[in-house]
Amino acid sequence: MNLDELTSNIQKISKDDSIQKLLNNLESWKTDERNVFELRENIERFFGNTWFEKQTDFDKIYGIWSEFKNSAIDGIGGMTMNERLYWFGALDLFDNTKNESERKRIYEKLMAAK
Repeated sequence: MNLDELTSNIQKISKDDSIQKLLNNLESWKTDERNVFELRENIERFFGNTWFEKQTDFDKIYGIWSEFKNSAIDGIGGMTMNERLYWFGALDLFDNTKNESERKRIYEKLMAAK
């Protein structure tokens, strides 16, 4: 499950305000300055500091987040750049970059700086 699939699966669980904040946080990651490790820290902090209306929603969402985190973020060191782009839903973003400095920013975001 890549980042886009993760957000899609979370959307299906609940429309609770705290879950929408989580989704906004995940979706904004592609265009903000955080790298993958900062994303992990930020989302983990979110789970630790946010109250969910239903424990079952929290359990489901934290479960699929953990699956993504374990596969994509914790395993990023052994990935090719194409794998990183896929896992983090950045293929189109990378393909549509107009200059080398934008590509460099994506490399850095995905911990693959040249």
